[in-house]
Amino acid sequence: MQLLVNLDVDDLARAERFYTQGLGLTVGRRLGAIGIELLGGGAPIYLLEKAAGTQHGERHYGRHWTPVHLDFVVDDLPAARDRCVAAGAILEADLADHAWGSIARFADPFGHGFCLVRFTAAGYDVIAT
Repeated sequence: MQLLVNLDVDDLARAERFYTQGLGLTVGRRLGAIGIELLGGGAPIYLLEKAAGTQHGERHYGRHWTPVHLDFVVDDLPAARDRCVAAGAILEADLADHAWGSIARFADPFGHGFCLVRFTAAGYDVIAT
């Protein structure tokens, strides 16, 4: 089985700039005028241009909440945070330390939530039972 991540966006060029500049992903290939494959995140991420109001009028690009979000594991969390904010992310919760590591929460310019995570050497094993 292979995991593919699809993110709907309303401006493909702006999404490409955000995800390449803010998160350091690279363009693998272009899918005509409607999509871009991004590489470098462990699973391919596909940015798919879809107009607001489509999908039975329900698609919107304001901040929306879902229990599914992306976590990007980074080595230098403060530097990654600053790159994301400079590229257009909204910082929703700044650096917080936990037994397993540190985290910062964001929304991308299209309303999708994501986190940047830096693990300690033990990572989630410190909370595994």
